Amino acid sequence: MKSGSGEIAPKFTNGAGRGNRIAWINTGSGLRYKISIDRGLDIADAFFNGHSLAWISPLGMTRPQIFSDRGLDWLRTFGGGLLVTCGLSHVGGPESDEHGQRGLHGFISNIPAEITSIAQPDLSRDQLEISITGVIRETKIFGPSLVMTRTIKSKLGESSIVIHDEIFNQGNTPAPHMILYHFNFGWPLVDEGTKLIWNGQLIPRMDANGKIIDQSAFPKVCPPPLEKHNGTGEEVAFIDVQPDPDGTASAGLYNAALGLAVKMTYKKAQLPWLTNWQHWGNGEYVTGIEPGTHPPIGQSAARKAGTLIELKPGERISYDIQLDVLDQPKEIETLLNK
Repeated sequence: MKSGSGEIAPKFTNGAGRGNRIAWINTGSGLRYKISIDRGLDIADAFFNGHSLAWISPLGMTRPQIFSDRGLDWLRTFGGGLLVTCGLSHVGGPESDEHGQRGLHGFISNIPAEITSIAQPDLSRDQLEISITGVIRETKIFGPSLVMTRTIKSKLGESSIVIHDEIFNQGNTPAPHMILYHFNFGWPLVDEGTKLIWNGQLIPRMDANGKIIDQSAFPKVCPPPLEKHNGTGEEVAFIDVQPDPDGTASAGLYNAALGLAVKMTYKKAQLPWLTNWQHWGNGEYVTGIEPGTHPPIGQSAARKAGTLIELKPGERISYDIQLDVLDQPKEIETLLNK
């Protein structure tokens, strides 16, 4: 891999990820990241100046399992990584109702992409952009039939990742739609004392027994590893983010010891909910900052609440997210002041 370039479609040759196509992107600014082409064009490893930004699960990268939509089988292929996309028709736990059976977080992260476009930088033409575009099809005969076209791009000399997704209902009947961007941040960016940055109202939610969970003291500073988070222990908050006057929502993390922050920006009109997942287990120390059309309540609950998106035949909907890695004090101060 050359500095300031993209290395497209080498493959894993060993282990559970054997055969997966990947694209390594290196912006030359200190930012480099790995796109998993066969896992819905999600993003696996990500680094800035040698510091890992992403959390990688004990599984690491695995091959896609397109029949993983049963119960908790999704967890058997959840390798972590900077981004795992959840959806396209269900975000949440396993459920079954008159509309069908759905496993944890849907299909899309287990579907290979069809690459349609690659742009490499060309300094002789002052072309600095690196981009990759692919199509991921969550479809079957008799429907529903949703197609996602994803473009991921960066520029030489800049520490940013820009993601643009377009979802298209190519079927002839309405299709339910939910999406959640499961960004997973890990050590050393996430460490004891790292600040979690978001500004908004916590929305009450219930546990499995129907009891409202008290989140008045939901932590926004990462604690040391917690014994109670070993195994399945976790904290999850649903957040109604307060956007800027122009409708831009912001979230992120800041590690003062490293002098490093990550800023996430997106349009609240596109992604009105933010979920913050915290799992501070020993050896499994991770937080997820996850914008979405819904919190992970599931298709059934969203339908009952009247918030489930129904895409009409031929209808399209788009989403845009940008991640910026910040290491300059003034940039970090601006993020913190927001």
